[in-house]
Amino acid sequence: MNEKINYEQLNGLDLAYYGDAVYEVYIRRHLLAKGITKPAKLQRESKKYVSAKAHAALYALIEAEGIYTETEQKYFKRGRNANSHTKAKNTDVVTYRISTGFEAVFGYLGASDQTERLEKLISWIYQQVESGRTVNHGTTK
Repeated sequence: MNEKINYEQLNGLDLAYYGDAVYEVYIRRHLLAKGITKPAKLQRESKKYVSAKAHAALYALIEAEGIYTETEQKYFKRGRNANSHTKAKNTDVVTYRISTGFEAVFGYLGASDQTERLEKLISWIYQQVESGRTVNHGTTK
C-alpha cells in the first residue's frame, strides 16, 4: 500500500477507527490460525480480545507493566480523551474511553507503519489473553 496517513494530524477518534480495524485483522487471523472455524466459537473467542472490557483489562496490564512507550501513551490519551458523541454499548463510559484509547494506539502504530512494534504488542496480547491474565482484570472466559 502506498497511501500514507498523516497520523499526527488525526484526532483520537480517527486513530481509534483505524486502530479497531488493524487490531481486529490480527485477532481474526490468529483465531483462524488456531483452527477455530465455527462462527459461534469465533465470535465467543474474539470477545476475549476485542470487547471494550477486554481492551480495558489489557490496558490495566499494559499500564501495570509499563508496556507502552511514552509516544504510545500520548496516543492512548488522545483516543481516551476524545470527545465522542457515540454512546457506549454494553459498557460504562470509563471502559469505553479506555477502549477508544487502546484502539487509538493501534491506529497510530498501523498508520505510522510500525509493523514490528505492532506485532510485538499483539504477540504480548495473545499471551495475556490465552494465559487467562485478563480474567482478573474485568473480562471473563
